[in-house]
Amino acid sequence: MAAHFARLALAVLIAPCALAACSSNGPGPTSDGPSPVGRTFLSTGVEGTPIPGGGPLTVSFPDGRIAADAGCNKFTGAVTLDDHVLRVSGLSTTLMACPDDRSGADEWLSGLLNSDPSWRLDDARLTLHSDDRTVTLLDKKVAQPDRPVKGTPWLVTAFIADDAQIRSRALDEAKPTLTITEDGGVSGSTGCNRLTGNAGVSGAQITFQVATTKMACSAEVMEVEQAVLKALDGNTTATVDADTLTLRNDNGAGLILHAE
Repeated sequence: MAAHFARLALAVLIAPCALAACSSNGPGPTSDGPSPVGRTFLSTGVEGTPIPGGGPLTVSFPDGRIAADAGCNKFTGAVTLDDHVLRVSGLSTTLMACPDDRSGADEWLSGLLNSDPSWRLDDARLTLHSDDRTVTLLDKKVAQPDRPVKGTPWLVTAFIADDAQIRSRALDEAKPTLTITEDGGVSGSTGCNRLTGNAGVSGAQITFQVATTKMACSAEVMEVEQAVLKALDGNTTATVDADTLTLRNDNGAGLILHAE
């Protein structure tokens, strides 16, 4: 990808958590009863110390692990949930600079995770409680249901290359779009030219056949167009997470799109 593109925070180094001492608790069994393992939750309210910048807090529980962010960097580590107490160990975090209003979000999150908060799960609602705050969260699939691939207008917000997400000012300004109709028609824009064609959708597999008009644009925008067309050339695998669509082409290219 040309030098015009800047790699996102997914490409930054992961460093040991320096904001607070990480717990040394080892792995252990989870509590009996409903478990948050395998689910992702979004905060809907905070009693006590608020999240700087407003959050929301996002917490995921892959098996034996936790991933969380409060609007700035992403924290990951090992977790145990026994006795309805959330205990973390080996926390690490990405190293992304955040706007002033979110500059305290990482410290807020580190404080919560390292406080050994109690947890309670009632159906889709998860509650985390520490000495100075109570956070109420809702299962992401309830709070933000997956948008349908067909019929949703999608905006391209990043490219995928070499397993990294790539953004550029040219992409942000060009605003490529994609819509797949219920009958498989394709429409949208490459950021320069109008996009038409068809898409065969079978489960998570989408096969694109697209064409464009032939207008010339600036070199930077034409690079955006070429990246879009490479990602929509033939067979792709589609993944939807709430309002985000990820397309990965068999040729190694890909797109991150958000519902408009």
